[in-house]
Amino acid sequence: MNPARPPLSAQPLLAGRYQVSGELGSGGMAHVYEALDLQLQRPVAVKVLREDLIGDPGFRTRFLQEARAAANLAHPNIVTVYDSGIDQDRFFFVMERVAGTDLKTLLRRRGRLPVDEAVQIMIQIAAGVGYAHRAGLVHCDLKPQNILVAPDGRAKITDFGIARALSTIDPNESSEYVWGSPQYFAPEQAAGAAPSPASDVYALGVILYEMVTGRLPFHAEDAQHLAELHVTADPPPPSRLNPEVSPVLQQIILKVLAKEPAARYRTADQLARVLTTFALSAPAASTVPALPAVPQTDPDAYTSPLPRAGPEGIDWVAVVLGLIAFVAVGGLIPLWLWACLAYPSCPLR
Repeated sequence: MNPARPPLSAQPLLAGRYQVSGELGSGGMAHVYEALDLQLQRPVAVKVLREDLIGDPGFRTRFLQEARAAANLAHPNIVTVYDSGIDQDRFFFVMERVAGTDLKTLLRRRGRLPVDEAVQIMIQIAAGVGYAHRAGLVHCDLKPQNILVAPDGRAKITDFGIARALSTIDPNESSEYVWGSPQYFAPEQAAGAAPSPASDVYALGVILYEMVTGRLPFHAEDAQHLAELHVTADPPPPSRLNPEVSPVLQQIILKVLAKEPAARYRTADQLARVLTTFALSAPAASTVPALPAVPQTDPDAYTSPLPRAGPEGIDWVAVVLGLIAFVAVGGLIPLWLWACLAYPSCPLR
């Protein structure tokens, strides 16, 4: 690390190509800047590892891991990574610039979202996370701060800094240190157990709960107590905080927030399909345009927790066709009797 290196704000040209114009935000591991790619003449976002962490091999590894993980994912609901490099000991990678804001800022500004809008956003997030699962990655740190929402409603997932490859996860592993955000990580993560796609699904459930109610399912003064609530406590039913949450949507949310991973939807793809079915069956008064259904990629059949149709849902077309078939078959019986009696060997003579 070069202590005489000027700050990025004083030397806005990065790697001789990216013209930095201002800071978009910062986190525990990196700063994110708005920039212009001079070579391709397009706006980009540049994520730079914090200078006080450059000397830490663990943080450098996590930072490069995030760049590699995101660069191998090509999905409309995942932020695209264009480039990465090192400039004067600055570790950076370049990604698409998403206009808009992160979901957490949006929730602070609006309190809670209309149910139909929240469902459409979650369908997109779940579709992106499902794609990552099929690519062999568990995100492990899903939260509204890591979801970018464009003005047109398009949602994109970012920050794969602690993502885990499924091939490297031992189901029996345990850890005394838990990566992730205690407001959103699953009970098994809180207990130090290995994460899985179902752990990401739980985090999506917390995010959906927060979107439709304007608050988190659990609150505590410290991270340890919060982790205990995730493991032992039941969240207040969302409809108690927002009467617009239907019984069907509440059933979906509470299933996703189940303590046992096996009791949740197994993958984010499955959650996306269930929510798509729910959105298509919701009243037509919704003002949020529905997204195309998530393609069926898992050969297993999934069952939506939507209620069965009652007597008012009788399929009269099927009834009429059944009557026609009955009459047709019944009309053949006299013909068969006449043909049989015409022969001396008929057993009915």
